Amino acid sequence: MMSAIPAGHQRGPMAEAKTTKYGADEARWAGLMTSAQRGEEADYRRLLTELAVVIDRYLRSRLGAYDLVEDCVQDSLLAIHQARHTYDPRRPFRPWLFAIVRHKAVDALRRGESKQRLHLVGEEIPEQAVAGPESELQRGQLLDQLPQTLREALVLTKILGLSTGEAAARIGISQAALKVRVHRAMRKVKNLLESDLV
Repeated sequence: MMSAIPAGHQRGPMAEAKTTKYGADEARWAGLMTSAQRGEEADYRRLLTELAVVIDRYLRSRLGAYDLVEDCVQDSLLAIHQARHTYDPRRPFRPWLFAIVRHKAVDALRRGESKQRLHLVGEEIPEQAVAGPESELQRGQLLDQLPQTLREALVLTKILGLSTGEAAARIGISQAALKVRVHRAMRKVKNLLESDLV
């Protein structure tokens, strides 16, 4: 009998293990939060300990390894503590969690706490521009050279990974306007990088 999934697209053991772990984490965290809402302090401490590691890993993958991450992890944990009563056990835990984390990361970036390394996921940035340890991108100077409106659109979509709809709603503009801002920001970053390479 032939499989309905094309041969090149079958899920391997690694993908299945990742899916299983994802589901197990989701169920465990939801259970721990529900228990914490009932006043179980030990479960709450365990949850926050696990989440601190997950949040740290998530932010470092988006923002880079710098001081802002530590502060943002702490801000996120505090916000989780303050909002724990808003978690609905009938809904998935991860979207609730990462909505808080993204919000805190955006707040931290808006405050300008970081003048260090930011990783951009850009489709038009020359690879040689980010290879050296002293590149302007790593020092955050490129982002500082962007107008605030372009910088905000770029950070939300390319660094924090928000969807176009989420980022547009956060800023209060249409999705089309957001796409224009991101395109202009990427073009300006590319031009700045190329002018420094000459």
